[in-house]
Amino acid sequence: MKDKSFIPPERVLMGPGPSDVSQRILDAMARPTIGHLDPAFISMMDEIKGLLQYAFQTKNDLTFAVSAPGMAGMECCFANLVETEDKVIIAKNGFFGERMKENVERFGGVPIVIDDEWGTKVDLNKIQEALKQHSDAKIVASVHAETSTGALTDPESITKLAHDHGCLSIVDTVTGLAGVPLKVDDWNIDAIYSGTQKCLSASPGLSPISFSERAKEKIKNRKSKVKSWFLDLNLIMSYWEGEGGRSYHHTAPINALYGLHEALIILKEEGIENSWKRHMENHLLLREGLEKLNISYLVNKEDRLPQLNAIYIPEGVNDLESRQRLLNDFNLEIGAGLGVLAGKVWRIGLMGHSSKKENIDHCLQSLAQVI
Repeated sequence: MKDKSFIPPERVLMGPGPSDVSQRILDAMARPTIGHLDPAFISMMDEIKGLLQYAFQTKNDLTFAVSAPGMAGMECCFANLVETEDKVIIAKNGFFGERMKENVERFGGVPIVIDDEWGTKVDLNKIQEALKQHSDAKIVASVHAETSTGALTDPESITKLAHDHGCLSIVDTVTGLAGVPLKVDDWNIDAIYSGTQKCLSASPGLSPISFSERAKEKIKNRKSKVKSWFLDLNLIMSYWEGEGGRSYHHTAPINALYGLHEALIILKEEGIENSWKRHMENHLLLREGLEKLNISYLVNKEDRLPQLNAIYIPEGVNDLESRQRLLNDFNLEIGAGLGVLAGKVWRIGLMGHSSKKENIDHCLQSLAQVI
């Protein structure tokens, strides 16, 4: 039997990611591939850097896209900032705080884990107490937008606590970027990473990232080499920093970067504050519809992410069968629960291009029939 080209089904993506990618971005990715050191491509890299600075609301020179998904952005932060026996305080309130712990251990650091219940925001008092008990700590790490639960945490206050005790801050905003207010410079965040497939609605495979001057100094003055060659920022700095010429580090994912560039242009056209507002307005529409279906949320109203809605599976409804029916009968993807929430919640994404009224209507009508 002759092999055929793969033609994917058309879906409405309302899970925890990826989100729908607009035709405009798909068209950008289909443009001719050129060399990654071509002057035209290098010029586009400079533009991506400036557009990412806008998205992050920062002037950090070291702002770029790691050539791998959001989890590589996480690893890049920890690989470069954690040295052997460095104590790292981790505010863990979901699945991705656990991944931070894994990173710290693998790079020789000592994780000090602060546990909060899944579905709640991080308790600042616990962080303060940990900083008092571990005065030699080097870093405080937290998740801005916990994708596993839909809980929103306050990175500004956490970063202030970190700095008050002489620590750097690392922030995970994989699901947060462009979906909720984020001001890297105003909040003095030292290292932050995201993903392209969430509220930016580009294809998966790149991780926007940004480092403060304080973080750059720590990296430049390490006592030992970064344990990952590919993610060593001492090497990558010469590839992304500055204007004009670039030194060779790796072959960039050229067409994926075309897509990110277009996604960032779309964000700039809408305006970052308008993007935050749209995500919240659509969250309220979804919430209203879910309440009419007697479906309740995992997270308290004041601590919810508008772009990631974790809802309890109605009593008597089969998790897997219902999601399969949504996919097969309605071409609608929503997410299952992770970790301790598996089989207990669904996760409905309202991210980027997926965050629009017609999707909300389709989701609510489909859920009503399935449950």
